[in-house]
Parts: sequence; C-alpha cells; structure tokens
Amino acid sequence: MTTLFRTLALTALLSGTATLATAEDVTLRYLASQGGLSAYELAAELGYFEGTGIKLENEGYAQGGPASLVALAGGSVEIGSAATSAVLNSIAAGNDFVAVYPSNGINKDVQSIFYVLDDSPIKTVADIKGKTIAVNTLGAHLDYTVREALHQAGLPEDSANLVVVPGPQLEQVLRSKQVDIAAFGYWQTTFEGAARKTGGIRPIFGDTDILGDIAGGFIVLRRDWIEAHPEATKAFVAGSIKALDYAREHPEETKAIFAKALAARDENPGLAQYFRGFGVRAGGLAEDRDIQFWIDVLERQGTIPAGKLDVTKVLYTSVERPVTN
Repeated sequence: MTTLFRTLALTALLSGTATLATAEDVTLRYLASQGGLSAYELAAELGYFEGTGIKLENEGYAQGGPASLVALAGGSVEIGSAATSAVLNSIAAGNDFVAVYPSNGINKDVQSIFYVLDDSPIKTVADIKGKTIAVNTLGAHLDYTVREALHQAGLPEDSANLVVVPGPQLEQVLRSKQVDIAAFGYWQTTFEGAARKTGGIRPIFGDTDILGDIAGGFIVLRRDWIEAHPEATKAFVAGSIKALDYAREHPEETKAIFAKALAARDENPGLAQYFRGFGVRAGGLAEDRDIQFWIDVLERQGTIPAGKLDVTKVLYTSVERPVTN
C-alpha cells in the first residue's frame, strides 16, 4: 500500500479522535522516563483521551527501554517503550509485542549525541575503541548505535566499554572524568541541552551520522491486549499521534506542558526549556526501514535467525492504519 494511502487513512482516523469512544473504560499503566515526556502523556495533558474511556496510570520510572519491556511482559504495565533494537530482541525472544507507533525519531534536530570534554584527544568514531562510554542502559539504542558505529569504522563491535549511568548523572560523570564519553540519547535532549549550555564539552558524533533519519524507538503494546481492546488501541494510537503533531506545531506550548509534568513528578521543570521535540515524521507514520534496518543488523550479528522477524508482523496495523509493503 502506498504512503499516500496511509497518510489519507491516518488523517481520517485522527479527524475522528474525539469520537473514538471505547466499549469500556480501560486503564493503561506505564513507566515514565526521567527528564522525558511521552506522546501519550502529552495527549492526556491536552485532553485527547477525554471521552474515549482511556485512563493513564504512572507506575514509576524505567531505567531504560529493556526494563520497560520486562514490565510489559510481566503484566505490571500495559504500555512499553523502547529502542527498536530492544523491541525486536524482545519479540524474537518470544514476547508477542506490537510496535504501535514511533515514540521518537532521530534527525538533524533531535538525535543522540556522544560528547567528550573539550580537551579530550578523542576526535572521531575510530578513537572510541577501548574508551569508556556512559549510556542509560545496555541492550538498547545507544548500545547498538555504538556497535554499528564501530562496525562501520571497520572495528570490532565490542571494542568500546559501555557503563550504565542514569540520565541525570551523565554530565557529572563526564566532567569528573569517570568516563571518556557521555552518550545523551535522543529522548534525553533536556539533559543534553543543560550540559551544552554549561560548556566545556564537544560532540564526537550523533546517531544520525550512523543510522540516518530513522525512528529511534516505539511505543509497544501486548498483542493480546490489542485483541481484547481494539477500539481502545485505536483511540490510544490516534490521540498519541495527534500529540506528536501538536508538539511539532506548538513547541513553546509543549515545553510549558512538559515543565508542568516534570514539576508534578518532583523533577526539575527547568529542563523543559531544552526539549527539542519528538523528532517523529509528520503524521507519526512508521516506515518499513524503521524496523527493517535493525532486523538486518541483528541478523548480521547473529542475534536473531534470518527470516525470524517480519516488518508486517511487528508493526501495528488496522483497517484505518495500514502499513506499506
């Protein structure tokens, strides 16, 4: 099916968001991200779920995407959020998850950036071999981006040392020289912006240098939940995608909502000023490459068997929102 057809179909879906009432009231539990705001949280703040029967419930924080997926698999939450590579690994391991829409995208405006101190001898990707890199979690986007960067540089994919550091401490561990490089994920533009404003650091590369423009991760639901709540799923996706477009079109208003949400969580609302958006394409549409790129990488690495995963089985589809073939 063509991208034009998908766009028109999704426009029809979004235009009816306000009338997408579900047959029942449903509560979707989730784990928040420190210093971050998900599109579905923004949708709730904007009132996009009013009249749909959907209620969101914050169950705390996830250190990273893999932890979110573990909670989803265990049934303690209904919404997962993780980097595409982590989602695919989890599905390949036997979890019947569906990627319902891109949580974030990476492009020239919103991307993960790998920083060093100004006086660091590290200049290029080739220089990261043997160096210590702070990332938010292992087995997710930053981990696989480092591996792919090393692969493209002709170096062993495991030749850098990754250590787990929570987002709020990334700047601190870099400035104190506990690590050589701090990787600020595309979902951590708030922490990256604050560190950049202080100065004394410089970027080595961004993930767009390695991956190009691509979805960074996905919001994930269990397939059995989708099948049990098809109308709620449609309303959830429609409201969330509408919020993604709102953030693009109303950046200052979104920052104000972001600050309010951070304050309600007892986080620093001042971080909201550094939010640069979700980086998702207009209309929130996923493209086959968003998934296929990482399937190819995981197959090349031997992480998953060739042919085990199929894009059309991974992405959420409905009559209203078909996926390109």
